[in-house]
Amino acid sequence: MQAVITGASSGIGRDMAVSLSNQGYDLILVARRRERLEELKLPTRVKIFCYDLSKPEQVMAFYHEIEKENIQVFINNAGYGVFGTFLENSLEDELGMLSTNVTAVHILTKLILQKFDEQNYGYLLNVASSAAFYPGPMLAAYYATKAYVYRLTLGIYEELRRKKSKVSVSVLCPGPVKTEFDRVANVKFSLKGLESGFVADYALKKMFRKKTVIIPGVSMKMGKFFSRFLPEKLLIRILYYLQKKKS
Repeated sequence: MQAVITGASSGIGRDMAVSLSNQGYDLILVARRRERLEELKLPTRVKIFCYDLSKPEQVMAFYHEIEKENIQVFINNAGYGVFGTFLENSLEDELGMLSTNVTAVHILTKLILQKFDEQNYGYLLNVASSAAFYPGPMLAAYYATKAYVYRLTLGIYEELRRKKSKVSVSVLCPGPVKTEFDRVANVKFSLKGLESGFVADYALKKMFRKKTVIIPGVSMKMGKFFSRFLPEKLLIRILYYLQKKKS
C-alpha cells in the first residue's frame, strides 16, 4: 500500500504521514523543506521529493516522478494563506498562494484521478478549510481558494458517483488548527484551534469510510449549519470583525 501527501513537512500533512505509516502505508512525501521531511522517523518506506508546488512546471515534474508508482491514497494538503486587505496585499504573494492552493491542487487532482479511474480504485483527499463555506474579508483570496477546492471536489464526486466508480474523493474542511498556518499568514486565531493530530486522524478515518465532506469539531459543523440563516451582508460584517481580531 502506498500513499502520497503534499505539504507533508508540518501540521496536518505531517501528522497524516505518521498515521498512515503506522497503518502500514509506504509513503511518498513532497514539500519544499527536505530537512523537515528527513526528520520523520517512520516504520514504513518513505520517498522524499522537494518541489515548489507554487510553480506549475514543478508540479508536473513531481507528477512525472510518481506516475508509475502504485498509489492507493493521494492527499492534496499543501497550501497557505495571505492575511490583509485585498488592496494592500502583495500581488506576488497572492499569486503564489493561488498557484499552490488552486492550480497545483487542480493539476494533481486531475492527473491522479485519471490514474485512479484506470485502476477503478483509490482515495483522494483534498484539504480545504471551513473558509470554503464563507466570504473572507481580510483573507479574501485565501477563502476564495478554499471555496474552489471545496466546489471542485463536490462536482467530481457527483461525476464519479454517476459512473458507479469505486474511486473515492473527499474534501477536508477544518476550522482553526494548531499548525504553522497562523505564523505563515501572520495572524492569530480568535478561536481555539484543534490539535493537528486529531484532525489528521479524524480526516483519514472519514476518508476511508468514503465521507465526502469532512468537518472535524462540533463548533464548525454548527457554524456551517446556522450561518445559512444569516443575511449575506450581516454574515460578512460578522466575519470581518472576527478576522480583524486576528491581526
